Amino acid sequence: MSSRAIVGELQKRDYNTFKGLNCTTIDGWIDRSGSKPRWSDTALERARLGNDRSNPNAGQKGVLVSNLALHKVNKGSNITQANYPLVVNAIKDQLKSLRLGNAPLTVVTVRGIFIATIIHMEPEILQKQHQDGSTFRASESFVRKWLHGTMAWSRRKATQAAQKQPENWEDLCERSVFRKAYAIKEEDIPPELFVNSDQTQGLFAPGDKMTWTDTGAKQVPLFGGDEKRAFTALVSVSSNGKLLPVQAIYTGKSDRSCPSRNAPHYHDLMKTGCLLEASGTTTYWSNQETMRSFVNKILAPYFDKEKIALHLPPSQKALWSIDVWSVHRSNEFRNWMKKMHPTIILDFIPGGCTGVAQPCDVGIQRPWKLSIKRSYHEDIVSEIVDQLKDKARTKDEPIRLDN
Repeated sequence: MSSRAIVGELQKRDYNTFKGLNCTTIDGWIDRSGSKPRWSDTALERARLGNDRSNPNAGQKGVLVSNLALHKVNKGSNITQANYPLVVNAIKDQLKSLRLGNAPLTVVTVRGIFIATIIHMEPEILQKQHQDGSTFRASESFVRKWLHGTMAWSRRKATQAAQKQPENWEDLCERSVFRKAYAIKEEDIPPELFVNSDQTQGLFAPGDKMTWTDTGAKQVPLFGGDEKRAFTALVSVSSNGKLLPVQAIYTGKSDRSCPSRNAPHYHDLMKTGCLLEASGTTTYWSNQETMRSFVNKILAPYFDKEKIALHLPPSQKALWSIDVWSVHRSNEFRNWMKKMHPTIILDFIPGGCTGVAQPCDVGIQRPWKLSIKRSYHEDIVSEIVDQLKDKARTKDEPIRLDN
């Protein structure tokens, strides 16, 4: 029987289990060195060990995955077994209780539940080193597959039209490059005095109106799905790779809208020169006042400091590249810049070209958001571990996530 025929036969018997199996994998299990093909010794040994947790060659992908074992009992009936069944059942119960409470479940949230439960019940799962030197990390791809396979859950999300990139984006970007090149050449602008800035949204609880629930469910109620507590972060980096202090903007009209001075590492953050400011409005987006504050307290002082370090006169021009956003390109802001900071040349990223011509968007915002996501994950793990260790909590009491 060919490898293709073997795959076909297995998928006929149990499609869900073998739907990801391919011919190349089967070929790796077959020893064709003799006169007749046979299963290799390695494949036979792995089959003998099956789902044995003591197997030193067990891969990290199978740590919490339910495996199908074929037993010669009850006329060859299929029996589903799972590694660490108590841990698996605890995770399943916690997810089901959250779903019954209509709490939003994102991959980050579920992963946090995974890690917290393992730390509480079987911490050696995270410490065990496999043959390839790796350890179990409950990656996001693993969590997605586990949710699909073990929980039979799926997710849905409303679609929306993405910003359309102009058909002549290459021409627009080329002209933008020429404008920059002209300013840099004519004004002798060094890399230290060429800065790019970009605003991005920072969500306190990364996620959206999407959640994981039973596949095929017609009604998917969700509490807190409309909440979008966030802030705006204005990040900047110079052409020589120096990261400027970040300005964070929060909804509200007073300092009480900003993080507390008693928050962990607050004073360490302030020493870096970062700004935490209230927008003065009902949104957390940058506006005329916050942009002027950024220029006065972060951008201009940075340029002045670099000019002194480079032994350049105060009249030396600098280049500032920002998005062609309504606040940035308004006559009010441009006239203010000309009057208060005449040595800073404004350069605008072509409209609709942020994804291909905005350096901060392409190279800085992604690691920034991943850092926020990692912090959120750590908070989830800490919060759940504390609840699991709480002696006052009853065994059947579901865990709760403060969203």
